[in-house]
Amino acid sequence: MKLVAGNSNRALAEAIGSYLSLPLTKSVVRRFADMEVFVEIQENVRGEDVFVIQSTSFPANDHLMELLIIIDALRRSSARRITAVMPYFGYARQDRKPSARTPISAKLVANLITKAGADRVLTVDLHAGQIQGFFDIPTDNLFAAPVLTRDIEKQYAGANLMIVSPDVGGVVRARAIAKRLNADLAIVDKRRERAGESEVMNIIGDVKGRTCILIDDIVDSAGTLCNAANALLEHGAVEVSAYITHGVLSGGAVARVTASKLKELVITDSIQATEAVRVSHNIRVSTIAPLIGEAMRRTAEERSVSSLFD
Repeated sequence: MKLVAGNSNRALAEAIGSYLSLPLTKSVVRRFADMEVFVEIQENVRGEDVFVIQSTSFPANDHLMELLIIIDALRRSSARRITAVMPYFGYARQDRKPSARTPISAKLVANLITKAGADRVLTVDLHAGQIQGFFDIPTDNLFAAPVLTRDIEKQYAGANLMIVSPDVGGVVRARAIAKRLNADLAIVDKRRERAGESEVMNIIGDVKGRTCILIDDIVDSAGTLCNAANALLEHGAVEVSAYITHGVLSGGAVARVTASKLKELVITDSIQATEAVRVSHNIRVSTIAPLIGEAMRRTAEERSVSSLFD
């Protein structure tokens, strides 16, 4: 195995390398004066099983280009197999045509990665499971649920838990964690008036006197999350926390969460935490490096990855 890291999340790449007891392959990923991406792999990778670790997080286009060019460099260096390890798959929210004359960008990105020369893809908690089918190469979609579940069990042992989906679309994800925890499930029904804004309308389920845990795959502006927390408290919840896989947290999201009534927001390190996230009193980062590292080891050894979640 060889591990190559782009610039999107070096800390996670190093943590994965530490888990696998493998150093990162020496490489250079830098910019020319006009911001073109330049890549040089500084070790022999001929005939090797290479894993490229790169989230396509902000700035998404720069990190996507880095990934594509790294894959091309490895392909031209005669790597035996190239696996694109994308803890966070950007453009996943554009997985369908919501209105006329709009793109399906998730499919375009899948095509780009395939054409660049990737042999397989490994990612975590895709926004929509059907994106796996956008790829014409094997794609493993890992679930952060075991990591999140262990943390919830540790932090809320003995609490009267209620797992909550912040919208109807996330029910399957929330139900899976509720089943693992043997907890009840509630749903926040919201109506989105315009892009970037949400209005909580109703709570499906009795949350009175319960410790509520909101579950979702992505937190971006955090408006939905904070509104949902307010609605749950208004309906009698004792306290509200949130466990989200991908902490996009764009714009004023961190300030919004910090000022909210959320007891805690727990995110994974699929996206490298900003300084604002690190100093926030109610945002905590839980690592998924062992999960990804183990999946990579099993891929290299041709063993089952799905059994990780049995």
